[in-house]
Amino acid sequence: MARVLVADDEPKLGGVVTQILQLDGHEVLRVGGGQEAVNALSAGRFDVVVTDLRMPGVDGLGVLRAARALPAPPEVILMTAHASAESAVEAMKAGAADYLTKPFAMDELRMRVARLAAQRNAERRSERLLARLTPDLVAESAAMKAVLAAARQVAGTDASVLLLGESGTGKSQLARWIHYQGRRAAGPFVEVHCAALPETLLEGELFGFEKGAFTGAVQRKAGHLAAADGGTLFLDEIGEVTPATQVKLLRFLQERTFVPLGATGTRSVDVRVISATNRDLDEAVRSGAFREDFFYRLNVFAIRIPSLRERREDVLPIADRLLGARGLPPDKLTGAARERLRDMPWPGNVRELENALERALILAGEGLVEPGHLGGGTPSRARAGAVADLLVEGFELDALERDLILAALEKAGGNKAQAARMLGVSRRRMYSLLASIEGGRGGEDVGAGGPADPDRG
Repeated sequence: MARVLVADDEPKLGGVVTQILQLDGHEVLRVGGGQEAVNALSAGRFDVVVTDLRMPGVDGLGVLRAARALPAPPEVILMTAHASAESAVEAMKAGAADYLTKPFAMDELRMRVARLAAQRNAERRSERLLARLTPDLVAESAAMKAVLAAARQVAGTDASVLLLGESGTGKSQLARWIHYQGRRAAGPFVEVHCAALPETLLEGELFGFEKGAFTGAVQRKAGHLAAADGGTLFLDEIGEVTPATQVKLLRFLQERTFVPLGATGTRSVDVRVISATNRDLDEAVRSGAFREDFFYRLNVFAIRIPSLRERREDVLPIADRLLGARGLPPDKLTGAARERLRDMPWPGNVRELENALERALILAGEGLVEPGHLGGGTPSRARAGAVADLLVEGFELDALERDLILAALEKAGGNKAQAARMLGVSRRRMYSLLASIEGGRGGEDVGAGGPADPDRG
């Protein structure tokens, strides 16, 4: 249902329109003239305005212009007993959503208001969905505010964007932010980790392939470019792409067409490309490892994301955001721990901060996070520093290792892959640790699933 403003200097018609719309469940405010309508628009928010065209003083077009000037303008339906092609054209040019000639059937008005109300509700749902999908980036520092200003500037265009910065600075998050702030927000966002796939697989994943294109191609696959049609393709770690794949991507960026493996014809898609790298592409171009023409196609609009040590004002807000995501208050960290967080070098940037905080929470348990739980900086030093602060007479290394693993498993709900990420170890190492604990406990089940159970991650 909608909040509707009805403006008509004819009391009888205005009253009937108000009653009909109220019976449909709309919240209706009725006013008797154009100036009253303008005053009501400035005082409250409406979804739909139904106004007479000819009124003394401020007419319907004046109400329409006042409505369209609002930050969140309502849809406007104009009513008139003096219809003409000129007035209809003028109304539509001024932004009217609809135009009714008196006398009209009330069912016709009801239908048009209902359509506009449904449209407004759909827009609100889309806005709420986009708000949930768009990453909420922390930008307290001047350096990060400049990054977001540049990203906002390019988001509304289709220009190729190259994101530069160290590993863990949040390039993937910024790429998503640009996508959901732009006109392609309703389209797909497809992320490809170029370094995670060998060249032979990357080409097929990007461009797709036909059935029988190579051994093992038992059915046709569309590929990531086709999947991103109408949206954004994010090529993470683009600096790792081989020269052969660079040539094919260059052709796509130039012509917006590509040829799937095993196909005889070209395919075209409407895709915006955002890429990211932690490599020095200028040096790669000079050394011949990266094609110059491909680099220029990617580098239409470059944004460098500063390292965390260059934006120390963001460290504590990021930590508070991470705590909030786990349902924990900021005062879970002692004042000394917050100072330690702010002063640590964070060579691994935001990703390292997240991992260090996760480990600190495991070590702290139900208590507060102290500086000793955070260690000194890099993951290995953080673990060593935290454990050193816990050394007491009778300390047993195996017991501490077992307690950490069991605590991580409990926090991850038995998900071994997630527990391994918390502890900063590989899944293979996690299984080895679980097996050693099981052996030390005479085969008793460990964690929620036991080391012999299938990986729940």
